Amino acid sequence: MNCLLVGAGAIAPAYAAGLEADGSALSLAGVCDLDGARAAALADEYGCPSFEELEAALEAVEAPLVVNLTSHAAHAAVTRAALSADRHVYSQKPLALEEGTAEDLLALARRRGLALGCAPGTPRAPAQRRAGRLVADGRLGRVGLGYAHAHVGRVTDWHDDPRSFLDIGPLYDGGVYPLALLISWFGPIERVRVADALDVWPDRETERPSAPSHVEATLAFASGPIVRLTASLYAPHRSREFYGLELHGDDGSVYLAGTGAMGTTPGDVRFGRLGRGYTDVPQQWPTREYRYVDPIEDLAAGVAEGTPSRAGGRRGAHVVAVCNAIERAAAEGGPLGVSAVGVEADPVPAPIASVERTGSRGSAIRLPPIGFGCSRYRDGEYVDRVDSIETALDAGYRLFDSAELYGNEHRIGELLAAPGAPDRECVFVLGKVWRTNHRREHLLEACAGSREELGIDAFECYALHWPGALSHRGELRRLAEKPPDEQERLTFPEDGEGTLERADVSLSRAWENLEAVYERGWADSLGVCNVSRAQLETVLETGRVRPALVQIERHPYRPRSELVSLCHDRGIRVVAHSPLSAPGLLDEAVLAEIGADRGLSPAGVVLAWNVSRGVVPIPSSTTREHVVSNLAAAAERLTPAERRRIGSLRDPAFER
Repeated sequence: MNCLLVGAGAIAPAYAAGLEADGSALSLAGVCDLDGARAAALADEYGCPSFEELEAALEAVEAPLVVNLTSHAAHAAVTRAALSADRHVYSQKPLALEEGTAEDLLALARRRGLALGCAPGTPRAPAQRRAGRLVADGRLGRVGLGYAHAHVGRVTDWHDDPRSFLDIGPLYDGGVYPLALLISWFGPIERVRVADALDVWPDRETERPSAPSHVEATLAFASGPIVRLTASLYAPHRSREFYGLELHGDDGSVYLAGTGAMGTTPGDVRFGRLGRGYTDVPQQWPTREYRYVDPIEDLAAGVAEGTPSRAGGRRGAHVVAVCNAIERAAAEGGPLGVSAVGVEADPVPAPIASVERTGSRGSAIRLPPIGFGCSRYRDGEYVDRVDSIETALDAGYRLFDSAELYGNEHRIGELLAAPGAPDRECVFVLGKVWRTNHRREHLLEACAGSREELGIDAFECYALHWPGALSHRGELRRLAEKPPDEQERLTFPEDGEGTLERADVSLSRAWENLEAVYERGWADSLGVCNVSRAQLETVLETGRVRPALVQIERHPYRPRSELVSLCHDRGIRVVAHSPLSAPGLLDEAVLAEIGADRGLSPAGVVLAWNVSRGVVPIPSSTTREHVVSNLAAAAERLTPAERRRIGSLRDPAFER
């Protein structure tokens, strides 16, 4: 779609580059600016015509979409002219400076069936989406209070042409970032409770603001939260808070370092469960920075589909109404109501783990790139895992590997039910029945007990922990609370000669018994762990329900490539347990070398190696730092050359 760029100032080159980027469905058809030389310089770079008059540009250029990048005060007039010429419009912020003008523009676009978008689009940037997911997942509970900052800073210090900023003040340029984000999360602001404005500015400055340089307001959202907003030209943009946002709920808090950030950096999103300190919530998927052109591409896509969107225009008009109300409340007192102009909260991203039943033959599952192992067994002894599992929940893990053998299902259940935990539908719980419970009556009893201990109606996936059956010696509920010798007697039964006593339950029969769990609705999918290729093929050939998940030990010493390929060919997800615990693995030089190039630890390289192959690793660290760094490593994807280098570590003789 051809676009006409109106305004060739400091931000225009970034927009132009995005419009003309490889793979973009947009193109730059013309540039218009009152400064003819500036317009011509940008237009010449992209081989399109330039104009000084908007009317002439609209007549000469076949461009259905106008991108309005003029100065703040000129936005409304340019948008009106473009809409009147039947052009769709994307405007830089603010949409207008007066509430009535913004609503008129919205009404004009609606009457003419045109799309109207308005910056900022940063509510869809990666860090903001991640913070928004915490809110949507119910981590905070009911959100009561928030604190938002918009420290635009001394524009005379960092901008070549600060006059436009000085004329409108900090609200309409900087305040729009937290306002747009909060509105996208919580919907419209109902009223301004109270506001104040200050004319504070250094005496040495020759250029002074025409509007108040510092504004503070307390805002009430119709959905409940109360947020204090601070917008300032006086507070430097290099202060501790630039565009920071902190929200507090009944159950927890979230901190976002930049409401207007376009990329993501370590520590930019943090979650604090009530009674616990903040934990970093890192990115789990590869991501790119938000681009100025992204919301324009979305707007153009709607136009092409015959559904021109005005959602961005409605949000932009509501932001203007809020800013106007803050100014009036500061001058006249509050509270003051705010027009909602039909704005609504944006839908939040879908949960990162899900199961879809595809019929009697099984289910298709969608997993996050990494999960968290909840085994208590580490370095030859049993350890308590409550704190590390809680840290994993806070950091953003959403796949948890449990088992009756671990003896801590009730502890996991307590954490999942505690204030500050994610909503149940946002968590994928994998359960496993132990080898002594492969007979039907024991298996059903074990699954029922595990569900009760975890406090869940159904597992997302329930699996055979091992393919071979052992003799039953009694129930395993709360195994961790039993003496160690009793744990061993129950889980590794021995005959009179001190060897493991096996049960006469074939893998096919054990799988048939497991299918009863699926048929009763106690599990949304089924899986099998620690199998060979031949054993998996037995399940595939004899079972009525197809396994959705296979869990195996997998690391560079033992990549299990043939089995992984078979699973992927059959649409079966592979989960890698013990991905980091092979003796000597993390001392391998090749892992250190790749990690040095990528800013990863050797452990991070191994996790990224798994994820790059489509395998979900489930590390089980007990160290807070490692819990977070392991999760962050899942966002990396190794190159084929790096994977080949790691492939040289394969050791056919590897054994535990």
